[in-house]
Parts: sequence; structure tokens; C-alpha cells
Amino acid sequence: MSATQINKVVLAYSGGLDTSVILKWLQDQYNCEVVTFTADIGQGEEVDPARLKAEKMGVKEIYIEDLTEEFVRDFVFPMFRANTIYEGEYLLGTAIARPLIAKRLIEIAKETGADAISHGATGKGNDQVRFELGAYALNPEIKIIAPWRDWDLSSREKLLAYAAEHEIQIEAKKGGGSPYSMDANLLHISYEGGELEDPWCAPNDDMWLWSVSPEDAPDQDETIEIDFEKGDAVAINGEKMSPAMLLKTLNQIGGIHGIGRTDIVENRYVGMKSRGCYETPGGTILLKAHRAIESITLDREMAHMKDDLMPRYAGLIYNGYWWSPEREALQTLIDKTQDRVNGSARLKLYKGNVIVNGRKSESDSLFDESIATFEDDDGAYNQKDAEGFIKLNALRLKVQNRRK
Repeated sequence: MSATQINKVVLAYSGGLDTSVILKWLQDQYNCEVVTFTADIGQGEEVDPARLKAEKMGVKEIYIEDLTEEFVRDFVFPMFRANTIYEGEYLLGTAIARPLIAKRLIEIAKETGADAISHGATGKGNDQVRFELGAYALNPEIKIIAPWRDWDLSSREKLLAYAAEHEIQIEAKKGGGSPYSMDANLLHISYEGGELEDPWCAPNDDMWLWSVSPEDAPDQDETIEIDFEKGDAVAINGEKMSPAMLLKTLNQIGGIHGIGRTDIVENRYVGMKSRGCYETPGGTILLKAHRAIESITLDREMAHMKDDLMPRYAGLIYNGYWWSPEREALQTLIDKTQDRVNGSARLKLYKGNVIVNGRKSESDSLFDESIATFEDDDGAYNQKDAEGFIKLNALRLKVQNRRK
């Protein structure tokens, strides 16, 4: 891409080493104006210092936004209505944040008259795909600059040398920083790199930041109740909360009890396998509670259909197709299934475990005790009907056996 093609670019900017170098590199390489966008999606780090850093580098238009409520309400909760898990284990904490960031990049580009956006995702990862598929879906004409695919600054040492050469202020992290590549938001925190690149190497216990180990969790269990309305959690122990506050509270409770740690090897969309460790305490609790409410409020075939569709839906999110027509169509169907997913789930939290020990729905439960009971059901269910049901379903099996 020729430098003359770019007049203004919106950069997804954290203020860290990578994006600070990218900011200067864009200014020099393209001789263009750079707009910075810093999103607070619950990563637990101060975002305001990014403003001062951007100002020192000559940035005139600086966007710093708290998107935590929008993130949980419009992205995390819709995803959890589908009980979404990628490859049986991953709760998609990183993947679900990317469409929101892509959306705001495109919106800010329109507001500021920028003709390009830029990000700090590497050429080996999934995030480059997620950002760019989202951006193109929302603005087919947008130009995208991905420095990690263009420049020769291929290591941390080269980035630091570039920063020193151009007098870019880089603050050292307390304690020398983490040896891992980390990503955090209100749903999860992830760890990759370092010794984790060996899938046989167990992670150090001091790596985990949000949760205690199950062995060190309290010896006394804790019971909580989560209320749901139309498939979304709305209250904990009877206290109504906003989506972001509810997830934050579940993270805190779950972390105390060592809940939500996973260590997995996943298949990246770009073709390689990658080992990562994740902490998702609130999401782990939420998933269990939501399935508990669905177990009494969803019709059998509707529930099974959702389970059939979930892996496809999870793959769309993981691979960056949040803004695709197929994801939106699936979302419409999923949301329709949640119309009567109302009620309360009671859960016991104990040393890394989330144990459902109660579920109820005053108006929408399909559980009929008069039918399900092992005691006298007063004719609510005629057990003789089962004989014909079994024979009809066995017919094809009998025919198959006779042919053998």
C-alpha cells in the first residue's frame, strides 16, 4: 500500500510498546494523521495514560471510551444465550471482544473522515482475521494497515530499539512485566507464549491473576442464586445488576473459589495449533446457570437443535464472522428460543467446581412433577403407551437384523 494513499488512519491503541511503535511508524511511513482509539472493556488496566502518551506523540484526535456495558450486553450475553464453547472448552473471551473494537474503529473512521484503520495484531494470530473481517463487513471501502505483516520489526528487541531511536516513551511494567502474551477483558484473561509454547509444560501457579488454585480455595462452599430473564442473567442473590456489574461480580466470586481455569490446545483459523491458558470465572458460572434454566424451560427438540447449532455458531465467532449474515440469522433463531428462559438457578461453588443444586421457573417451567414422579401419577401418564412406542421405533432395527 502506497503511503500517498493514506491521509488519516484510526489506530486501535493501548499505549503499550507495540501500538506506541505502530503509532510512530504510521506517522513516518505514511506521513499521515493518526487518530487513536483506546477501549476499556474491563481489562483491569488504566486506559487514561494512553491519552497523555498519544498527546506527546502529536495526536490531535484521541478517543478513550468505556465500553464495558455494551460489551457484555450486546456481545457476551447474546453469545451465552447459545451456551457457546469452541472445541469443547474455550469460552471465546478474546474472540467476542474483537467485533466490538472493529465496530468502533469503523465508526470513528467515519466520524473523523479517516480512510484507513490499523491494529497491532500479528500475522500469525486469529485477531488480524477478526478485526479485518469485521471492518470489511461494516465498511467494504475501508483501507486496513497491519504493520506486523509489513514491517521488519519482528521481535521485541527490534521494537525496543525502534522506540529508543525515535524517543518513544515506554514504561516498564512493575516487576519486569509478564513473560506471557496476555489479553484481558471483563469476560476473561488469556496467557500464551513463554514456557506455554511447550504443551507438555504445566503453567506456573503464580501465572494466574484472577483466581486462586482450587487447592487453596476456601474449605467452605458458597451458594448463590442467579436470576434470568429471556436468557440473560439479571440478578445475583436477588440483587438486580447491570450486565457488566453482574459479570464483574461473578468474576470476583468465582475467582475466590478457584473457578474458571482452563489449559487448552486450540486450532487457530490461520491453520496452526496454539496452546493457551484462560481464566473465565464469571463465564464458567454463567454457562452452568444458563443451562440449568434451559433444562426446565426449553422444549426437548428446541434444546437439542440449539446444541446441534452451537458448534457452528462458536466457529463463526472464533473465526471472526460476528458481522456475517449467517451469524446474524443464527442469532435471531437463538434469541427466539430464549423468550421463555426465565427463572432462577441455585449453584454451589466449591474448590473449582460449579454445582447446580436447584432450578425453578414460576411461569415457564416445562417440568411436570405429576408426570415425572415415580409415585402414583393418577393416570397422568399411561405406561402401556410405551409398548407401542418402543415397537414402532424398533421396527427398522428388526428389519436390519433380519437382513444380516
